[in-house]
This record gives sequence, structure tokens and C-alpha cells, in this order.
Amino acid sequence: MTTERLVKLPPLENGDRLTRSEFEQRYNAMPQLKKAELIEGVVYVSSPVRVIHSQPHADLMTWLGSYRAATPGIACYDNPTVRLDADNEPQPDAVLRLEQGGNSWISDDGYLEGAPELVVEIAASSASYDLHDKLRVYRRNCVQEYIVWCTYSQQIDWFYLEDGQYKPQSPDASGILRSRQFPGLWLAASALLAGHLAAVLQTLQQGIATADHQTFVESWAAAAAARVGRIATADHQTFVESLQPTPL
Repeated sequence: MTTERLVKLPPLENGDRLTRSEFEQRYNAMPQLKKAELIEGVVYVSSPVRVIHSQPHADLMTWLGSYRAATPGIACYDNPTVRLDADNEPQPDAVLRLEQGGNSWISDDGYLEGAPELVVEIAASSASYDLHDKLRVYRRNCVQEYIVWCTYSQQIDWFYLEDGQYKPQSPDASGILRSRQFPGLWLAASALLAGHLAAVLQTLQQGIATADHQTFVESWAAAAAARVGRIATADHQTFVESLQPTPL
């Protein structure tokens, strides 16, 4: 009689060098683990989350979620696993992406794949890998905008991709940072750093009230209507009917 031996996968540990497939197998075998990432083929396992991280995280999600509520056609995710390429599977703090016409999609098994338009990370300091290895990974994979909030130094860096390089976004005369990918996504960085969330949301509402945001919303609505129109064509109906079984 043959006895089957169960092969137990080793746990994920910081510094492990794995393929993305190996990383996912081990991650899935550790349901108690809440956050692990594969960056340039190296595993990073996060420590338990302190308040100095979770409070900024909550404020950023409130800001992004408020923009999503006013902007159809975009999706906002909290701590999603992102399959970027064969060696990189980060789990950023927040993601904003176009649901149609962007560079990312949802896989058959429910994961985000490709490069979302905007990624947000909360880091302890400028020494964090968020501003080094991860930044290079996001840049190489053409993530268009990248925001990093360094909690100890109380600094927010907003980068945009231009000619294959990340360049720092400069605030306007009022100290407001404005997204280049999402019209109306305005950030009062100084208010956010000071914990004045109401002021942050007030500034965001000003951005949402602009003509640029309205044009963005209208263009999405027009594109959605065009997709519905294509489905409603006679050619589509003929195609559907051709798939129906022939009556006996």
C-alpha cells in the first residue's frame, strides 16, 4: 500500500527569492497573513500595522472614496494585490484605476493585473523601499501617478510619469496638488498632513465642481452609451440568434 505524503509549503519570509507563482502558492497557504509583497523577485512581509500607518491610510481612502463617489467609470481599491509582471506583485495601500480604457484589468481569479493609473503607498520614511525599489517597479510598469506619504518626516510626494521617468508634481499657487490622470482629484497636502480631513474634502469638492471634471464624467458617459449602442446593433442581434440552438 502506498502512503501519500503531503508536501507542506514553507512559510513566506522576508528576503525569500521566489517566482510569482511560488509567491502566490505560499501566500495562499497562509490565510492568517494580511500583507506580503513580491518586489523584484524578493519577498517582503509586513509587520503588524501601527496607528501611525492606519490613520493616514484611513484619511487617504476617505479622500479617494469621495472622488470615486462623484466620478463614474473609475474604481478604488484598498490594499489590492496587483500582478504587475513576472517578478512583481505588490499590495499597495490604495489604487485608483479606469474601469474601461485603462492599462489594468481584473483577472479570472479576481486579482488586479496590469498597471493602474494611480497608486498610493504609506511609508515610514524616505529610506523605505516605497521610494526606491517599488518606485522603480511602478515606473517601469508605467503606473502614471504615484503618491507616497512618509509618516515620520510628514511629507507627501506625488510623482507623474513623463518620458519614462517619474517627475515630482508641484502644487499650484494655493498649495493644491492636482492629478493629471483624474480631473478634479485635488489634494490639499498641508491640510492632510495636519489631520484636517474636512479641509481636504472641501478642496476635493472644489476640484469635482470644475468644468474639467464635468467633461471627464460626460466623456465616460458618452463612451458607455457607445458601448451599449454597439451591443444593440442588428449585427449583434444576428450574431446572438446564430448561437441559439436550432428547433427540432
